[in-house]
Amino acid sequence: MEPTRYRIVVRGELSDRFRSAFDGMELSCGDGNTVIVGNVLDQSQLHGVLDRAAQLGLELVSVEPIERASPAR
Repeated sequence: MEPTRYRIVVRGELSDRFRSAFDGMELSCGDGNTVIVGNVLDQSQLHGVLDRAAQLGLELVSVEPIERASPAR
């Protein structure tokens, strides 16, 4: 099974201290939101990322697969 690349948007512009909570994912801020992008292996891992966001009290705006990740070479 190949990983899927996801784009997760949360309300608020997160500081750098949140980067460690989403290790291995890219965070970018703008327009009052933060976009979290990264490869997710399966639904279990996706739920883990979303649970982490909920535990941090982040408001979820959207979650969408954006493409299949390229396999590691």
